[in-house]
Amino acid sequence: MLSELVDEARRQIRICNVCRYCEGFCAVFPAIHRQRAFADGDIVQFANLCHNCRGCYYACQYVPPHEFEVNLPRVLAEVQQRSWKEFAWPRGVSELFDRSGVVMSIIVALSVAFLFGITAALPASGGEGFYAYMSHGLMVAIFMPSFLLPLLALGVSLRRYWNAIGGGALTWRNVLAATRSLGHMDNLSGGNGEGCNFEDQDRNSSVRRRLHHLALYGFLLCFASTCSGTVLHYGFGIEAPYGLFSIPKILGVPGGLMLCAGTAGLAWLKTRADRKLGAPSAWGGEMAFILLLFSVSASGLALYAATGGEAVGILLPVHLGFVFTLFLATPYSKMVHGFYRAAALLHNAKLVAAQN
Repeated sequence: MLSELVDEARRQIRICNVCRYCEGFCAVFPAIHRQRAFADGDIVQFANLCHNCRGCYYACQYVPPHEFEVNLPRVLAEVQQRSWKEFAWPRGVSELFDRSGVVMSIIVALSVAFLFGITAALPASGGEGFYAYMSHGLMVAIFMPSFLLPLLALGVSLRRYWNAIGGGALTWRNVLAATRSLGHMDNLSGGNGEGCNFEDQDRNSSVRRRLHHLALYGFLLCFASTCSGTVLHYGFGIEAPYGLFSIPKILGVPGGLMLCAGTAGLAWLKTRADRKLGAPSAWGGEMAFILLLFSVSASGLALYAATGGEAVGILLPVHLGFVFTLFLATPYSKMVHGFYRAAALLHNAKLVAAQN
C-alpha cells in the first residue's frame, strides 16, 4: 500500500515541480524543486517535512474537480502515516491506534489506572506525599521498562527511516539549523508569514502554530520537571514532595498549564478542519493522542492541587495510568510525528547546506 501511495504522491509532485507557484510556502517545495527525479525515499522525506498546513491546496489551480486532481496535503499525510507503520518496530502494532485510537487509549488508560489503584490500595509504604500510596521503588520498577522499551522501538523505527531517505553523517550546523526550524515551527507560518490555512480554508491564521508552541514547550517543561526531580532525588538525596517554589514545580506547573491549553486548542481545531485534506483513516488515532496528552497534563495538575488530601489516593493511579499509556503508545501513535519531523528537518538542513 505504501508503494501505491508513493506513486500517487510522485505524480502530484511532478505537477508541482512544473508549476512552482507554491515555491515559498514551506520547506517541502524548495526540497521538491531541488530535484527533477524522485526516489521513494525522497517522497517519504517530503511527507515528513509536510506540516499539513494546507496553504498549497487552497492556492492550487489543479485541485479537484480539475482533471489533475492534485491534493498534496492529503497524499503526503497518507504517505507519512503509512511510512510510520512500515518503519515501526515491531510492525503492525501501530495499526491498532488508527482503527480505534480513542477507544483503545481510554480503555488502556483506565485499565492501567485500575491496576495502579489496586497497587495503591496495598498497605501504606511509609513514605511522604505520593510515596505514601506507592513506594518510589515500585514506581521505578513499573515505569523504567515502560519508558526504555518504547524508546528502543522508536530508535529502531527512526533508524529505518534514516536509511530509507539516504540520511548520513550530520554536522553541528545541520543540527542547529534543524533545531531552530523545529523550535520556531517556521513551516506553520505560511509563505507570507501570516499563518496556515488548517482550520479556516483560505484564511490565514497563526492559531495552530501558537497552539503547537504551547503543546511542545509545555511538554518539554514537564519533562524537564521530571528530570530535575530525578536529579534532586538521586543526586542530592532530596525526595518528593517538593514545594511550590522548588525547581520541579517551577517547571512542571507552567508546563502542565501550557500543555493543557495547547492540546485542548489543537483538539478543537481538529474538529473544524476538513478531514479530506489529511489522512481520514488516522483521524481517530490522532485525536486519541491529543486527548491522551491533555489527560496526562490535566490529571497531573489535579493531583498536585489535591496534595495532602484524600483525593490523592484516586488521582495518583489515574494520572500514572495515563502516563503509562503515553509511554507505551509513543512509538506507534501520533506522538512519533515529532521525532520523524525532527529527523526530516535534520536531513533537509543537510541538503540545503550542501546546495549552498
